Amino acid sequence: MRIVPAIILGVAIILAPIIWYVFPLIVPIEENYEGPAIDSGARIEIEMISQQVEDMRNQIEQLSLEVSRSQSGGAVLPQSGDGADDYGFDSTTPNEIIDAYAQVVLIANRKKVNKELELANSSFLRETFGLPREDLTDECQSMTNPRLEEKLVLEEVGPIRVRMLKPAVDSLRTVFENIQRTDPDLYARINTAGSLCVRRIRGATSSASAHAYGLAVDLNIDGVLDTLGDGKTQLGLTILADFFREEGWVWGAAWGREDSMHFEVSRNKIQEWLDDGLL
Repeated sequence: MRIVPAIILGVAIILAPIIWYVFPLIVPIEENYEGPAIDSGARIEIEMISQQVEDMRNQIEQLSLEVSRSQSGGAVLPQSGDGADDYGFDSTTPNEIIDAYAQVVLIANRKKVNKELELANSSFLRETFGLPREDLTDECQSMTNPRLEEKLVLEEVGPIRVRMLKPAVDSLRTVFENIQRTDPDLYARINTAGSLCVRRIRGATSSASAHAYGLAVDLNIDGVLDTLGDGKTQLGLTILADFFREEGWVWGAAWGREDSMHFEVSRNKIQEWLDDGLL
C-alpha cells in the first residue's frame, strides 16, 4: 500500500506547474467592461492564485513527509474521525484565502500612478487662494480665510464623514458612488484617518498642504493605518486609486516619501473648478 501515497505525490508534483501555467489562461475576464474596476479584479485574482499555489505547495510538502514516514515504517496517517482526512490534512482548521483588500502589497510603478495629473503644490495653492489662515502653526486650527471658509462643509460622504471644501466633497461623493456601484465589498471596508487640518507643512514656516485647504483626505481599509514611506500599501488602496484618478485626484503613493493613504484634488481639477466659478 505504500505505493499509493507515492503515486499521489508524483501526480501532485506533475500537476502543480501545469496548474500554475494554465489557470491564469482559463480565468474568465470581462472583455466588454470599461472602467477603473477592471484592474481591481485582475489584482485580486492574482493574489488569490498566489495563495492557492502556496497552499498546493504546502500540501505537496505534507504528502512528501507522509510518504517518507510510511516508507520508513514511522508514524501512520491519521484515520478518519480524528479531525483529519485520508491524506492527513486537518479539515477542522479554516483554510480560507486571506482577505484580498487588506493584503499589503508593493505599489507597482508608483512614481507614475497619477499619469497626466498635476500636483497642486503649496505655492500654487497660496497664489490662488492665499493661506487658509495667517498664523499657521504645527497644530490643526480653524480656517479663517474668508474665501475658503465660506466653501467649507462638514458632510457624510459615502462611508465616511469629512470636512472639506464643497466642490471637493461633491467630487469625493462621485468617487464613492462609482466604487459602491462597481465594488460594494471594497466600499464597505473604506475608513478615514482625517481630512481638514489647517496647519503648516512640518519643517516649513509659511506653507500649507492640501489638507489645510480642505482639498485632501486620508483613507485606509478597515481602519488599519498604512506604514509611511515603505513603498507598500493595502491592495484595497491601489484599487481606490483607480477611481480617484478617474475623477482627477492625485494619489500620495507617487511621492518621494510614499504616503498611500493620502488622496488630494489635482491642480487640473482645481483649475476646472476655478474656470466654472466653483472656487
